[in-house]
Amino acid sequence: MTSRPATEQRLLDIVLGNPVCLSYEAEDRVIEKAAALFADVDTGVEVRNEARVHLWYEEHFGVPADPFTSSADAIDHFASTTCCFGITREPGSGLRVYAPHGFDGLFGMVLRPNPVLAPREVYEAKARQWQAEWPRLVVEPWPER
Repeated sequence: MTSRPATEQRLLDIVLGNPVCLSYEAEDRVIEKAAALFADVDTGVEVRNEARVHLWYEEHFGVPADPFTSSADAIDHFASTTCCFGITREPGSGLRVYAPHGFDGLFGMVLRPNPVLAPREVYEAKARQWQAEWPRLVVEPWPER
């Protein structure tokens, strides 16, 4: 599997939602093809089959995840509402944007938590990483329950 340096910022995630090919090997083949395709892109690009997340999420983050029903469902579960958006190309009709929380946080550089799945530690780690990259980023705290 292709890995990236720990310090490299990943600015583009490519989300797949293929419930038919759930094996690690199938996902890795797509990752390798994407690495070759995007080799000349200066920013980090990560490709993941979101239909596989439930297979590894609990082991990696300590909480179980139900299988996502679609790419939009996966996006709805991202650790920050600021990151909850996707753009897809619809055959014959151009681009379709999915942004359930809008773009105010993104363009206003305000990171907001989305506590529907990701643990607090995941959000806070991402917040530290992104704030180091973009010092103007305003990070809203995880909600106290």
